[in-house]
Amino acid sequence: QVTLVESGGGLVQPGGSLRLSCAPSRRFFSTNVMGWYRQAPGNQREFVARISSGGTPNYADSVKGRFTISRENAKNEVYLQMNSLKTEDTAAYYCSIVGAIEHDTATREYWGQGTQVTVSS
Repeated sequence: QVTLVESGGGLVQPGGSLRLSCAPSRRFFSTNVMGWYRQAPGNQREFVARISSGGTPNYADSVKGRFTISRENAKNEVYLQMNSLKTEDTAAYYCSIVGAIEHDTATREYWGQGTQVTVSS
């Protein structure tokens, strides 16, 4: 089994920056797409950004030009650089990694427990 651990969340003023990291508790045998999602109180979880195994990123319209997703394949880690943060970015942020933990196990999606990002003055 593998768990994903997010870090880097916190309280920041509007216009500020944060960098989220997501690391697995053990190495994957193989990974596919990695991504970030967020959920604000009372709302459904929504897509923020994803990055393919080849490094192609995709963003939600609400974060384009402000957030940058990246990955380090050697460590099976994924990152989210968040700049020009707005109050509406306040949410719990969850990372997702699609992969297989052994050569003979199925590829599936794994989720982290979330890290809180609060943007407030």
